[in-house]
Amino acid sequence: MANGKKAIQTEAAPKALGPYAQAIVANGMVFCAGQIPLDPATGNIVAGGIAEQTHQVLRNLRAVLKAAGSDLDRSLKTTVFLKSMDSFAAMNEVYGRPEYFGATPPARSTVEVARLPRDVMVEIEVVALA
Repeated sequence: MANGKKAIQTEAAPKALGPYAQAIVANGMVFCAGQIPLDPATGNIVAGGIAEQTHQVLRNLRAVLKAAGSDLDRSLKTTVFLKSMDSFAAMNEVYGRPEYFGATPPARSTVEVARLPRDVMVEIEVVALA
């Protein structure tokens, strides 16, 4: 663990699209980079709309968190980046399912952004307990 932090890299989630780690573990916390709806096996954007993309993002985040010894139900804070706030209700329906965050969802911010990597509809980042 260099400088008290450990980089996390797993093949179960898409490879980083740039010079960054999928997550960093430090001081009992996991800081996940934003995940977009890429299929880790193909590197392609999943087919479908915002619901399918949100499911894939959450699966990718779960894979990164598991590689760090954590899981989504240990999340403290998420930030959701949407291409359009018109997608909020459909994203929220998937995000709010108990299979992802359990009975106690994390604190969250949701913002509309001008553009996301590869022109996807959603990106989510997470801070969780290790």
